Amino acid sequence: MKFSQYLGIILLGFAYIASTHATSKSIDDAAVIDTPKPRIIALSPHIVEMLFDIGAGDQVIATTDHADFPQAAKKIPRIGSSLRIQLERVIELQPDLVIAWKSGNPSDDLARIKQLGFRVVYSQPNSFEDVAKELRLFGKLSGHSAQAERVAAKFLADLANIKKQYGHKKPLTAFYEVWSRPLTTIAKGSWPQQFLDACSISNPFVAAKVQYPQVNIEQILQKNVDVIIQPLSKKQAGNDNYDWQQWLILSAIKHQQMIILDADVVHRMSTRSLHALTDLCQQADKSRAYYQRMTNE
Repeated sequence: MKFSQYLGIILLGFAYIASTHATSKSIDDAAVIDTPKPRIIALSPHIVEMLFDIGAGDQVIATTDHADFPQAAKKIPRIGSSLRIQLERVIELQPDLVIAWKSGNPSDDLARIKQLGFRVVYSQPNSFEDVAKELRLFGKLSGHSAQAERVAAKFLADLANIKKQYGHKKPLTAFYEVWSRPLTTIAKGSWPQQFLDACSISNPFVAAKVQYPQVNIEQILQKNVDVIIQPLSKKQAGNDNYDWQQWLILSAIKHQQMIILDADVVHRMSTRSLHALTDLCQQADKSRAYYQRMTNE
């Protein structure tokens, strides 16, 4: 999935039946839903994944495009995308709860849903720790607190083990390609930056003023990075990724040190993100070993 497809906003709305549902809540003040097993509209792939993780997958009655994991999620009806939510379908389905992606769903559509009286809880996981926090919240809201606690605790324990194993390795310098046209990378505060930190990978653009800065090839050539990290989606056409092989002046290309990640996993804020983290750390270790051999020869 293209990373940019997770972002967007647009409109629509109806204003009747506003008194038929509970008041909307934020992620910080959400209380237990009165219904033991509420019917949920989950407006993001990462929300759907987390609900399945905690045993609430069968309570999801609708979602948005690209919610494709686990396999059962593909059967959930789609009622929108990052650009628009079909509010008439929300009204038709009469959910007990709507869980929305605060920065990834159209803000005006979410405002309309709240105005209609539907209960809205916002998801905005910006870090691994936030994933665990939201797992616990979703467990509380969906009636699966015990399983959510187990999943969150294991997630944090696995994260701690990965950081312990790789967090003190000799640093590598890498360029992380978020998008190819325009060429876009990451900086402090972005979701992928924590992957680099955990794997002892230095980012030459970490201090950029925005989380996802656009850069040009001349800036990258000046850094002469050890590794190129290129997350690719299975749905992404081959010509969507940047052609690095023309730049043999870069150490990463001269020595063919390319790390390819599954963008559909690394860019999705769910428990599967640790699979991508482990993959990155292991591939980075292979690059470290390669450069160490080069030094010893």
